[in-house]
Amino acid sequence: MDLQELSQIVSRGEDGSHQFKEDIHNVDSLAAEMVAFSNYRGGQIFIGVTDLKILKGLSSDDVQRINQLISNAASQHVRSPIIVQTENISVGTRRIVIVLTISEGSDKPYFDQNGVIWLKSGADKRRIKSKEELRRIFQENGDLYADEARVRVGIEALDLGLFSGFFKKFYNSALPESIPAQLQLLENMNLAKGDRLTLAGLLLFGKEPQLHKPLFIIKAISFAGHKIANTYLDSEDFEGPIVKVFQGALAFIMRNLRKVQNQKSVNSIGDPEIPSLVFEELLVNALIHRDYHIMASIRLFVFSDRIEIISPGHLPNHLTVEKILSGTSIARNPILISFIAKGILPYRGLGSGIRRALEGWPQIQFVDDRDGCTFKTIIQRVDVENAVSKLLQQHSHDPVNDPVNDPVNDLLSEIEIQILKLIVKNPKLSYENIAINLEKSRATIRRHIQQLKFRKILQRIGSDKKGYWEVKVE
Repeated sequence: MDLQELSQIVSRGEDGSHQFKEDIHNVDSLAAEMVAFSNYRGGQIFIGVTDLKILKGLSSDDVQRINQLISNAASQHVRSPIIVQTENISVGTRRIVIVLTISEGSDKPYFDQNGVIWLKSGADKRRIKSKEELRRIFQENGDLYADEARVRVGIEALDLGLFSGFFKKFYNSALPESIPAQLQLLENMNLAKGDRLTLAGLLLFGKEPQLHKPLFIIKAISFAGHKIANTYLDSEDFEGPIVKVFQGALAFIMRNLRKVQNQKSVNSIGDPEIPSLVFEELLVNALIHRDYHIMASIRLFVFSDRIEIISPGHLPNHLTVEKILSGTSIARNPILISFIAKGILPYRGLGSGIRRALEGWPQIQFVDDRDGCTFKTIIQRVDVENAVSKLLQQHSHDPVNDPVNDPVNDLLSEIEIQILKLIVKNPKLSYENIAINLEKSRATIRRHIQQLKFRKILQRIGSDKKGYWEVKVE
């Protein structure tokens, strides 16, 4: 790191990965900062930088003293020892800023010498005060999964009919009749531990899981406008075993979608504006990848312009939105996944659901909210008639006052309007699909699309085979 890079980082201020210290005298305070970074995603402490972002620097004697403090803090004032790196940056005549880099720990959780677990909270740190937070740290380290934890009920809470049907279908065998034998079978399948069900066993095959875990449900509301309001169009809580929760939530979404004709007869009920496969993938993803250490419900909001699925828990470990879009996945609830993959829900493979949803409907946004500890999926809705109406308004000008030979101000032709309507409904359509729908030649469709592209009304995103169309509506 050079002085220019240091100045750029400092100019942005403190955040969850960068902290400023004008000087350090207290070794226990430094150890607590190291613990917080190690239990989080790592970070850097800049020693010799004031809270006002001034590069004050340290004398050579200060550097020697603080390096000894760093060594003691990382080895003797924490549990387990923390590996750190230091780098000295010259910021003036015989003045040094120490850049102390702490990596994310591989042996979480880390404690200070008083047994306190610290965790980063924005630019500050805080103590771990709940079992749920501690469990999440263990889970991120691969030492504990929420779905394998025991719950406070036994086999009496199991829907034996539901479990028996699954067992017969998948293993082609009948359940043993005695309770001890059934418990042993459940334990062998990771659905019980001793005489208690695991969370996976309760959620998959429980009679009424909501009686024991009332927040592990989906709460759904449909609003008339673009934001949450006191009045709503439709509302329902979906409870029961996971398959019932999934089916109820999917039915809620589908009944609150608009129907489009898609060249069908007037007697047809039409197709949903967004394919059901999209929501199958996204709901399964929410149910099997949510953080069950967090006592909160999955929230499903239907707005007039979008649908939001909000899951408790941000992406685990080093997973990012970019990585999940490329197919990378981490099994947060491996027992649930293993059973759902056996056909309980329409699950088609680890890491592929997000990509399949995007193939069916590209207008999806993913937000990993680490501060709010949620993962939000936003599916944009498109009102075809309204979108095309806006386009007509944007591109319908008074030809008397328009510049001569300005192609942007030409009125949209009837065939161009029909092309845009089809593309707004389904951005994945190919030239051939559009030509077939409009009963025109491929050359004709291609010529009009080229005009729309030239006028910057239409844009192709991605390749011809895997890409999609984007209509520019202001």
